[in-house]
Amino acid sequence: MNGADLLCDSLLAQEVELCFANPGTSEMHFVAALDRKPRLRCVLGLHEGVVTGAADGYARMADKPAATLLHTGPGLANGLANLHNARRGHTPMINIVGDHAAYHLVHDAPLTSDIESLARPMSKWVRRIAGPETIAEDVGQAWQAALALRGPATLILPADAAWGEVPPGGKGTPAALPAPVAPPVADSAVAAAAAILRGGGRCGLLLTGRALRADALETAGRIAAATGAGLFSQTSNGRVERGAGRVPVTRIPYPVDQALATLGHLEALILVGAADPVAFFAYPNKPSRLLPEGCALLRLAAIEEDLPGALEALAEALGAGRAVPAYAEAGGTAPEPPASGRLDADGVCALVARLLPEQAVVCDESVSSGRDFYRLSAASPPHDYLQLTGGAIGVGIPLATGAAIACPGRKVVSLQADGSGLYTVQGLWTQAREQLDVVTVVFANRAYAILQGEMRNVGVNSFGRNAERMLSLDSPPVDWVGLARSLGVEAVRVESLEALDRAFRGALATRGPFLIECLT
Repeated sequence: MNGADLLCDSLLAQEVELCFANPGTSEMHFVAALDRKPRLRCVLGLHEGVVTGAADGYARMADKPAATLLHTGPGLANGLANLHNARRGHTPMINIVGDHAAYHLVHDAPLTSDIESLARPMSKWVRRIAGPETIAEDVGQAWQAALALRGPATLILPADAAWGEVPPGGKGTPAALPAPVAPPVADSAVAAAAAILRGGGRCGLLLTGRALRADALETAGRIAAATGAGLFSQTSNGRVERGAGRVPVTRIPYPVDQALATLGHLEALILVGAADPVAFFAYPNKPSRLLPEGCALLRLAAIEEDLPGALEALAEALGAGRAVPAYAEAGGTAPEPPASGRLDADGVCALVARLLPEQAVVCDESVSSGRDFYRLSAASPPHDYLQLTGGAIGVGIPLATGAAIACPGRKVVSLQADGSGLYTVQGLWTQAREQLDVVTVVFANRAYAILQGEMRNVGVNSFGRNAERMLSLDSPPVDWVGLARSLGVEAVRVESLEALDRAFRGALATRGPFLIECLT
């Protein structure tokens, strides 16, 4: 058995059964080993950003990591933006980055690079495999690190470690390891949070991570009902279980002024996995921190701790076990879209929110165009909501790809801004190849509209020719229908609400990938 075979066996021992890959020469022994391990499903991405983004979407929905296979430092670098998003979204994954044979590095061949330095800022854990004899232990520790630290773990695989023979016995035998258990929250933190909530002031709980799953939200809802506290989520969250019959939370808005208005009444905020809320960017004459002066801040639990358990402990300390949460009522937030008329972004959001099927998985990278979708879909049928977490655009299509593989029986609805979609449009090819059940709705405003807004936010209200050319996508316009079809995905362009209604209903009624270009 060589090291590549052992690597596959070690992944399978930890029930890592999926590898998103874009391999190169250094990884050919691993590719050959994958051919001998049919339990390990391989999914090809035509760009490394697709690979890492799809692994992110898969793990968010499967609650376990996938592996990625990347080619040397430059291949890893191509996937770093979506590794950044995964790290910010606390998504576990195991990256396997091939490298030259150890003895070849001294010759500084063209693809030689400092892979550790590239990987470290976007990973929670990094290790270079010393040889075939350490692979089983290395993979096991990478798996445990990805789960315990809630983020990407990166293994660097030298080619000679992959082709080298594994010595018999000892560390060369893969064994299933126990999954890490999230540590409980400190009793002192529960007591301090309970004291704040009993004080009767204007308090809130700020949630993220597993605190935004339906069962944890139920507990948070009981706390809110018993104390009058508000429930908030971060602006960016990896996954929210929401919709009719579930406890709603108020997401902190992205625009600074709206965020300040949302949080401005608070006297105390309790963090449940979340970070101190800050603006996405700095703007002239606006604060970086979003809480009002004098607002007390208490951390109940860190992201690595048992967030549902922390909420249960807090509810018990408050005697909130029998309190009745407030639930989102079916159809309560999305206005009925007009029956006809020209398409605009608000109309797209309202129609999709109204027609969203039960147990859909929504992957939202609509950026500025779909900013109102979250509010409009609060009482849509129960669904999971995944979004851009680290601000590095180009995750939407890959995220939907991975989510669809994790949930083959559920419809995935991908809300995609046109500008960011072009970063990783190759993901449509993977959807076609794997025949994934994804409906992609493209908001084709043919502009970087969010950057036009950001220009105004920094005080530039009149755009000259150079600025306009940097922020517009209409010369020439991108033909999303032609682009999708060239990648194997059937597509249609719509310019009216009636046409969108027909196209979206049709896409929901059939299986397989489909793209709708909405000219807004």
